[in-house]
Amino acid sequence: MGDNKRKRGRKPKTPSPETLDTPSTALTTTVATNPSPSIMDDDFSVGNVELIDNSASSHLGRRRGRPKKLPTNPDKPPTGRRPARTVDSNGAVPVDVGVATAIDADPIWESISARVLPSMDSVVKVFCVHTEPNFSLPWQRKRQYSSSSSGFVISGKRVLTNAHSVEHYTQVKLKKRGSDTKYLATVLAIGTECDIAMLTVDDDEFWQGMSPVEFGDLPTLQDAVTVVGYPIGGDTISVTSGVVSRIEILSYVHGSTELLGLQIDAAINSGNSGGPAFNGKGNCVGIAFQSLKHEDVENIGYVIPTPVITHFIQDYEKNKGYTGFPILGVEWQKMENPDLRMAMGMKSNQKGVRIRRIDPTSPESKVLKPSDVILSFDGVDIANDGTVPFRHGERIGFSYLISQKYTGDDAAIKVLRNSNVLKFNIKLDGHRRLIPAHSKGKPPSYYIIAGFVFSTVSVPYLRSEYGKDYEYEAPVKILDKLLYAMPQSPDEQLVVISQVLVADINIGYEEIVNTQVVAFNGKPVKNLKSLAAMVESCDDEYLKFDLDYEQIVVLRTETAKAATLDILATHCIPSAMSDDLKMLILVVCTNALLEMMSPLFEKDDR
Repeated sequence: MGDNKRKRGRKPKTPSPETLDTPSTALTTTVATNPSPSIMDDDFSVGNVELIDNSASSHLGRRRGRPKKLPTNPDKPPTGRRPARTVDSNGAVPVDVGVATAIDADPIWESISARVLPSMDSVVKVFCVHTEPNFSLPWQRKRQYSSSSSGFVISGKRVLTNAHSVEHYTQVKLKKRGSDTKYLATVLAIGTECDIAMLTVDDDEFWQGMSPVEFGDLPTLQDAVTVVGYPIGGDTISVTSGVVSRIEILSYVHGSTELLGLQIDAAINSGNSGGPAFNGKGNCVGIAFQSLKHEDVENIGYVIPTPVITHFIQDYEKNKGYTGFPILGVEWQKMENPDLRMAMGMKSNQKGVRIRRIDPTSPESKVLKPSDVILSFDGVDIANDGTVPFRHGERIGFSYLISQKYTGDDAAIKVLRNSNVLKFNIKLDGHRRLIPAHSKGKPPSYYIIAGFVFSTVSVPYLRSEYGKDYEYEAPVKILDKLLYAMPQSPDEQLVVISQVLVADINIGYEEIVNTQVVAFNGKPVKNLKSLAAMVESCDDEYLKFDLDYEQIVVLRTETAKAATLDILATHCIPSAMSDDLKMLILVVCTNALLEMMSPLFEKDDR
């Protein structure tokens, strides 16, 4: 009774999943679905994890009203909580403005700072101007905005930062520590899944006096870490210290995937994104990228560890670009129940996980079958709870083994099928979602006919239409496809009527919003390109669109195509289709013209 009583005063805050892309437990195929309540704790669910809002530091202004009074007696130390232990650009501990405080020297902290200080010159401040696409009005872009974050220099005259720090970038500039010059940077690669981006600077002056950061090994629990960056609260470099409190597979909010991650108790604030985390030897052991925001927790930050960073760098060097992290295209079930294991024909010494569903577009669909029991991956035995040995006294989800591979690599997998042990070699590939979590820098596709705006559904589209709470506001059928649907072909898309631009020709259809298009003139709609091609080449008297919920839209073909130009002019829309569809339509029209002219060629031959 006492635990459920509401405290008097301000209304309790609710977790804000504003940067959450998709529930990872349902979308990441290497993660078990329907976890127990103890796993999905309300306070520590992935919905409470959010990216560091780098743009916040760019919009800070002086508070209105009378300035804060200074203490009359500067020799008297202030009362209250002890301030966070940070270090400014000169290696000193900064204090609050107008407050003088005395802090005893910490020998352990001083020894760590002495080793980290030489590497601080390799940490840079990243300035980015973003111009996001407008997914609700796909023929235009949103108003640009600026953000600042952190980065650090690595070998090969390259700089690493977070992918979300340069997402939808228009211009990126870097500034060295102690410098007043900003240098234009070039984005070499953006790793959406791992939230890492690689930059470079063409100006040789930038690299003068810059030493690359050296990477260290994966730390252990309680190892001291120091996060360096340019967070909110000042313009100079800042340092916060803490320890490694957890090492496990984490949900990467920006990438909507699950990879190895470190949890630390050092403060990670806006602007820290992309900053390095150093160990006691001054080697980089990770990149700060997200934190847990909830009223009941304090100082829980997350760091991308060196195995993930190394995978990103080697992937870029090997393939001359980022190809991503492969997955095993299956959904699986734990085999902890003894009756379930017996029913599946497992012996007492056999352990593994049962395959629930297989992605039809994945290479695994050719060899694996539902109800197969995965016993091992690349020679490593999998436990009944889906974990594998990690380090001494530690276990980790077997998706870690998959994430160590590269796209296109082969993997040996052993399964139990009908009490028989079978071995397969499969080629790993990336993940294809029916509703993608990211546009990966590409502008949204659209097609307009008679005022009907056709578009494809993605997580950015849902966020644009329904805000950060799209998981609760979007139509139920779309959410069901977001969580559970698998594409039946690599190019399958979820096509919807985004909105209807009101005109005389579409009277009665104005209220159709975000409804899936199932078929056109009796033919199923596979993707937006196929729909646009069928409409453009249609010579039937009517255009008939079969929608979800058994709705239909019928338009006269000739009048619908004629009215489109006037509707575009009324709404100042430059084109009836996006650029990626124009070339396709040109090819379709050319083929149709050749078919019409083919009887003439045959007649001439005679």
